[in-house]
This record gives sequence, structure tokens and C-alpha cells, in this order.
Amino acid sequence: MYNLPSLDVVKTFSSVAILTSGGDAPGMNAAIRGAVRSALHHNITVYGVQRGFSGLLQDDMEPLNSSSVSNIVQRGGTFLKSARCPEFHTTESRALAANILQRRGIEALIVIGGDGSLTGAHLFEEETGIPVIGLPGTIDNDIFGTEDTIGFDTAMNTALDAIDRIRDTADSHERHFLVEVMGRNSGFLATHVGIAAGAEMILVPEHAINIEEVALQLVTSHRSGMGSSGIIVVAEGNKPDLTHNIAQQLQQHGFTPHVSILGHIQRGGTPSGHDRVLASCLGAIAIDFLLAGYSDIMVGVSDGAVVDVPLDDLIRYRKGLDPELLKIALQLHK
Repeated sequence: MYNLPSLDVVKTFSSVAILTSGGDAPGMNAAIRGAVRSALHHNITVYGVQRGFSGLLQDDMEPLNSSSVSNIVQRGGTFLKSARCPEFHTTESRALAANILQRRGIEALIVIGGDGSLTGAHLFEEETGIPVIGLPGTIDNDIFGTEDTIGFDTAMNTALDAIDRIRDTADSHERHFLVEVMGRNSGFLATHVGIAAGAEMILVPEHAINIEEVALQLVTSHRSGMGSSGIIVVAEGNKPDLTHNIAQQLQQHGFTPHVSILGHIQRGGTPSGHDRVLASCLGAIAIDFLLAGYSDIMVGVSDGAVVDVPLDDLIRYRKGLDPELLKIALQLHK
């Protein structure tokens, strides 16, 4: 359980809005439920916005009650739906969104999403003055200021379940499998999955991939008698067909790896108990931060405690992948 802050109530709100934006993540529904139930406890009306910032610009929202969020904590995805919204990148669209909220008498906005969504939330608050609280909802776990994000644990376990099945075939046929997990710009998911799966190798965007070195490492591994799992975990990266290209290049070095791309199964499915607790706590405490007068912050986790992080920090700083994790993965393979 997390250490939760004790916050004094210094403001009142009659109504707030909540939305989910960007890629969906298991646990988003639990976060929505936590925020709605907490707000109702304080006699605050919550408007659920459909399809993220796109729905906000179309004034597509309706009040949520306790029944609206019943029986959703175990459901993957987001019942409010989600979408990416290029229009929200403009000052004019953010001003339009503010006018829509003000016409409805909505006094604050809660945004659940990744770094792009939370960047939009920061600009919205900065330009309009409407209080905003962000919650980190992404399977990539790449958001600065928080050690954990909603959906990461579930995505990791989903990938692990798939790899455990793939390993049976890899072992039976003595073949290598390149297993691609999500992570265009971040190797957090790949690294954690690789360590937990006992992967032979982990390839991430934070480190340039040298096929000659990869092939040499595989050859050296087998010649030295290292235990081979047959599994190489690859973060998808930002180049098209990265994993297939790696497979083709390894073929030129005498290997015949098979490619398994896990894709969007990592985003779906029943959220883990960990993600349900994390999301519920962050959703509920978001209301407490609003009532305590906070705005333009993300509610995250650090050293076992729920903390507030300025949204501006998410733009200025990048969460780096600990290189020691990759060293540990290599040591465990020896």
C-alpha cells in the first residue's frame, strides 16, 4: 500500500471533468472510478468526457454517478474511450475547450494519459487558468517523476505470459525467437519483461543496435556453454519493421530467428491487482489535491509514496532507463 499525503481542504468545487487520452492502459477504469467516487464523497459532480480531448472539443460529455462506475474496476481499456487529438496542439483549440467547460460550469479537469496527453494538459492549464490534475496512464512507464504508471504492471505480465508460451516452442526446436514488445522511444517495458522472462538478450531504443555485436554475443554465448533461453526481447522502436530487419540481418550471420510481435494484446486484458490499487489510489487522491488547491501537477509514485509532480517537469525532463538493469540482465544470463 502507498503512503498517501494528508491534505487540507482549501477550495471547493461544484463540478469537474475527467477524460482518458492517448493509448489506453489497463487500470484506467479503476482510476476513473476512484476519482468519481472520491468526488461524489465531496458532493462534486463529475462529467465523463468521451474520446479524450477530441470529445472535449465536441462537448461530448455527461455526468457520472456511482452506478456509472460500478463493475468497471476489473475491465481493461477505458469505458470513456480514448483518442489522439492533433487539434489540441493549437492554442485556439485549447481556448475552445476552456469555453466549453466554462459554459457547463465545470471548474477543473482531470486527465489520464501518457506524456503527450499530460503535456497538452499543462498547456491547457497554463493558457486558460482552469485547474488540471494529471494521472500517468501508459504501459511504457516512461513518464518523468513517477516510478510507476497505470497499466505497466499488467502489460508486463501479459507479455510474460506470451513469452512463457513461446519459450516452449523455442526450446523444443532449439530456435531463437525475437519477441517484440511495445516501446517506441522507451525500453522500460522490454527491460523488465526481458529480466522477468530470463531473456538471452534485450534490445532497447536507448542503446544503438549493432547487429555484428548481437551476432557475436549469441555465438559467444553458445560456445561458452551459457544457458540459452532462445528468447531475445526487442522494444519496437521508432523505425518501421525494426524486428523483422534485425531477423534478416541475423540470418546473414547464420542464425534463423523467428519473429513474434505481441502488439496490442499488451494494452488489453484484465488489469492486475497492482494496477487496480495504483489507479484507484491515484484517482481518489487527485480529487484531494484539487481540494487542497493544487493545479498543473501529475499525481505519481516515488519511494512508496504518492507525490505531486509539476506537469512542466514532464516536458523539461526525460525519465531515463537505468543502465544497471541491462547489466543485471546480462549477468543473469551468464
